[in-house]
Amino acid sequence: MKASKLFVSAITAVAAGCVLLASVDASAHAIWFAQRSKQLALIYGVGADDLDAVKRLPLINASKGYDAAWKEVPVSFKANGPIVTVDSEVPLTAVTAVMDYGVWARAKDGEFYKKTRVEMPDAVMVEHNYKFGVYLNSLTATVPALAGQTLQLVPIGPIPDQMGKPGKFKVLFNGKPQAGVQIMHDYVNDPDQTPQVTAADGTVTVNIRNQGPNVLAAIYVGPTDDKAKYDKIEYRATLSFALPHKPE
Repeated sequence: MKASKLFVSAITAVAAGCVLLASVDASAHAIWFAQRSKQLALIYGVGADDLDAVKRLPLINASKGYDAAWKEVPVSFKANGPIVTVDSEVPLTAVTAVMDYGVWARAKDGEFYKKTRVEMPDAVMVEHNYKFGVYLNSLTATVPALAGQTLQLVPIGPIPDQMGKPGKFKVLFNGKPQAGVQIMHDYVNDPDQTPQVTAADGTVTVNIRNQGPNVLAAIYVGPTDDKAKYDKIEYRATLSFALPHKPE
């Protein structure tokens, strides 16, 4: 390839990346897992906004638990006061959840309404939102592509057990590496960060942020599968895990 064509290709790639970054609202909500009073809870929110997950529990249309051999084990979510907790009778290496958050339209006034393009033809944008969450109870487990996780963040090798150290991850979309996915290395404590973007092989390297709970997020905007009702589909996936602290 001639140098001029290489230059044009590079500019095109940068421009595409800029369009992608501009097209995604990094403040939108996600689901993730976190410990609450020694129980594993499903959280809905963004940053410090721990919103009403109990009200949204009916929107969870899939959940799975896995043991150390990645065999599926029974798991369920239940309302426990103001939070949703994970219920299982066996030790869990991982838990997953899928939330279909439905179709939302952004009106010219900037507000979102639960309407399709048919119902709001003059909307600025209409999108279908899917949210995925994976919790890992192991920093060393070799994580496979998990059922139902259309968009998934997978660690490559062991996750570092010390904050500040680099960890490598791969984003899978429908089980295959996906380039151009936005990655937020600390969705809870730094929701306004400038995202990194996955490489051509779907990988990204981020510094592990916290010596404790960590929530990484992946955001990918894909084409619509129903053009009459919505313009695009946004997939938002999280990977939650905790680094150990020194003995008290």
